[in-house]
Amino acid sequence: MLKVILSFLLFFSTISYALDGGEEVEISKSDLLKIDITIKQINDIEKGLSNNIWLIGYQNYITYQGLIKELRVVDRRVKSLSRRRDKKSKQQLSEFLKEQDRLEKQIELLKEYKNSPFLKIVKPGELAKKPEIGNPFSIITAYSYIKQIEQNRKNYKNKIDSLNYLILKLKEQEGLLKEIYKIQASSSIEEKFFIISQDILAFNSAYNLAETTYAVYSKKVDRIRVEVTIDIKNQMKRAFDIGLFVLIVIIISFIFKFIIKKYIKDNERFYMANKAINLINFTLIVIILLFSYIENVSYFVTVLGFASAGIAIAMKDWFMSILGWMVIVFGGSFHVGDRVKVQKDGLPYVGDIIDISLLRMTILEDITYTTYVENRRSGRVVFIPNNYIFTTLISNYTHGTLKTVWDGIDLTITFDSNHKKAMYIIKGITQKYSKGYTDIARRSLNQLRSQYSLKNTNVEPRIYSFLEPHGLTISTWYMTNSYAALTLRSTISADIVDAINKEDDIKIAYPTQTINIRHSSKQMPADLDINRGVLY
Repeated sequence: MLKVILSFLLFFSTISYALDGGEEVEISKSDLLKIDITIKQINDIEKGLSNNIWLIGYQNYITYQGLIKELRVVDRRVKSLSRRRDKKSKQQLSEFLKEQDRLEKQIELLKEYKNSPFLKIVKPGELAKKPEIGNPFSIITAYSYIKQIEQNRKNYKNKIDSLNYLILKLKEQEGLLKEIYKIQASSSIEEKFFIISQDILAFNSAYNLAETTYAVYSKKVDRIRVEVTIDIKNQMKRAFDIGLFVLIVIIISFIFKFIIKKYIKDNERFYMANKAINLINFTLIVIILLFSYIENVSYFVTVLGFASAGIAIAMKDWFMSILGWMVIVFGGSFHVGDRVKVQKDGLPYVGDIIDISLLRMTILEDITYTTYVENRRSGRVVFIPNNYIFTTLISNYTHGTLKTVWDGIDLTITFDSNHKKAMYIIKGITQKYSKGYTDIARRSLNQLRSQYSLKNTNVEPRIYSFLEPHGLTISTWYMTNSYAALTLRSTISADIVDAINKEDDIKIAYPTQTINIRHSSKQMPADLDINRGVLY
């Protein structure tokens, strides 16, 4: 309304303006123009502050307090009128009851502004609990925590800055009102000026308190940040020291591996030594890490002692396999590359050990005589738990220096054959093909004399003859390669058959059946049904 009046008065050079006291003051056209510009500036400031959350909250707080005062007045008036019985008082009481209900509904809507809105500004957010930095992984959490508290401080500072901006704008609005008041003094401008002054006073008081609180809060954040940074540096130094120890252990293990590779030529011994170094290396690293990051080692040992009993019962097979691994590694009964035979549930498995781990041995099946006779399949990878060495028979065909085994071939000839000649031929063929393996076996057994008590070390081919129901069986035995017994058996068997077939006085026996056919004219009984085979 004031802007409309001032716009109309701009057409005149001067006007007479009556003040509240009745005194007329002439306002020039230039002053009216200045007032109009100032009012536009004030409106722009108010428009800019229309969405300011602190101003809105404070105004709602003031409104809430005003409604409370009005409600108190209305409550007293209702209480007074309720005692009267005249008609006019009843009408007034009805109107005041409506007013009371309206005020209560408005107060209910604004109840969130019951307390001063400055409490949200003055009181900073609670800082999260400082993390415990006990291992390298917690460093990431620590850095995240520092970033979080810095963001909280920044948000708190932004709140204070927004309040300071509000105060500056209110002071600017106050200055503009002063200029208008100097040109055109009025009670409405004076009232507006008083309200803004009170707002500035309230906001200044909140700002000063917030500044003090921010200073204390900022120092607390700095202190916590320094503490966390020191913990991070200590943890990084600790991790570096531990990493250095682990690196030294790894370097030492590589040195030992280089030494054994240079001086141990046997592949099997090298494999086992390499596995032992890896296990020791892994154990040392685990112990270093365990004792570095467990604060109370005695407590851990106590808990582990109580838990070990239950674990031993629940995982007895695992523990037995670990114990079996220790027996295998330190006992020297089996090595990687050994050919072994394992019997499980009536089924034999023959193959070469390709790995010995903490819990099991791994063997790769080969084509052997066992495969030919029983399994009829091969090439499988079989996993044998290490605890089998305590409960199951495991045969080792290549124990220690032994790389040969006895193998035998049986041939049955007829009773009327020249058995002496047959035995001579078979023995000659056997000696011819097994001579190299016989020498190897003799040297291997001589090397084992220092370790075992050997009574019979005769490794020359042996030949025997046995009476069987359908002929004379000649059994020849010879030393052969543990890894290729089937190959030599095949070669010797073919040569024996060829040599025997060339002899006229030696015949190979095999199951036969004789059938006697008699010609008879005897009649069949009349009561015999030939087709059905039954009597009537």
